[in-house]
Amino acid sequence: MVTSGQWLLANSFAGTQMASSAALPSLSFFSSSIFLSSSHYNPKALLISFKTLSLETLKPFPRAHIQDLRIRSELATLPVLSFDGVQVGETTLNLRSAPPDTSRAVVHRGIVTDLRNKRRGTASTLTRGEVRGGGKKPYPQKKTGRARRGSQRTPLRPGGGVVFGPKPKDWSIKINRKEKRLAISTALSSAAVNIIVVEEFGGRFERPRTKEFIAWMRRLGIDPKEKSMFLLMEVSENVRLSSRNIGTVKILTPRTLNLFDVLNSDKLVFTQAAVDYLNQMYGDYDDDDEMEEEEEEDDGSGGDEEEDELEDSGGS
Repeated sequence: MVTSGQWLLANSFAGTQMASSAALPSLSFFSSSIFLSSSHYNPKALLISFKTLSLETLKPFPRAHIQDLRIRSELATLPVLSFDGVQVGETTLNLRSAPPDTSRAVVHRGIVTDLRNKRRGTASTLTRGEVRGGGKKPYPQKKTGRARRGSQRTPLRPGGGVVFGPKPKDWSIKINRKEKRLAISTALSSAAVNIIVVEEFGGRFERPRTKEFIAWMRRLGIDPKEKSMFLLMEVSENVRLSSRNIGTVKILTPRTLNLFDVLNSDKLVFTQAAVDYLNQMYGDYDDDDEMEEEEEEDDGSGGDEEEDELEDSGGS
C-alpha cells in the first residue's frame, strides 16, 4: 500500500524529470559539455579538440606543399668587372638554397654551431673547498659580538671561493656535413645582390701598397669603411700585405671559407675561379640524383628478370 508521502515524492520526482528533459536537449557526443560553451569551460584544459580529430587533418600533405619544402637551386647572373671597374662580361652563380620556411633555421643552426665550436671552454674558478687555506676557524663561535664564521675562504670574503663559477666544459656540438654546406650556400644565395665578381688581380699589384688597394676597391664601388670579404683561390703575397692593414677587409680561400664571415660582410668579392668553385662545391646536384635513381631502377629491373628466370627453371 502506497502512502500519501510516497505518492507525493514519486510525483515530484517525475515532474522534475519531465522538466529537465524538456529544458535540456538530448545528450549525445556532440552536445557534451566538452564541446558546448559555458562559464566553467576552460579551453587551456582541453588537450584534444574536435578539430584535431577531423578526417581532413589525417590526410597526407599535398604534393605542392611537399614541393615547397624541397631544396631548390637559386640561379643569379652577376656582372664581371675588370681591374679598372669596367664590366667585361657576365657569369652565373648557381647554388643550392633551403626552402623559405626553413632557411632561417638552417643558417641559424650553422652559425650557432660555428660559434660554439670556437669556444675553448677552459674557464675555471675555485670553490671554497678548492681554495688554499681556510682550515682554521678565525675566531670563536660566541662571545665576540661578531657574526659567526668558520673559514676565511668563504665566498663572502675577498680571496674566498666562487659560488657557481664556471668550470671546464665542452661547448662543441655536431652538425651534419650536408646541413653545414646547405647553410653556407643558402647564405651566399641570399647575398647575391651584394656579390661582385672581378677578374684575376693577383699580378696587378707589383708591390705591397695599401693605398693602391683602397683605390682599387673604390673603383669597384666598395666603400673601405664597409666590411668586405674577398674569396680567392690563391692569395699572392702583395695582395695579402696590401690588405692586412685594412680592418674591414677579410681575405679568404676555399679552405678558410666560413659562414660567419659571409654573414658579417656587407660586400662579397669573388674571382671567376672562385665562382666556378662555388658552383661545383655548393651547386645543384639534380643530375647526380637522377643518375642514382636510374642506377636503382636498373638494379631493380635486373632483380625482376632473375626472379622470372628462376620461376621458369623451377616450372620446367
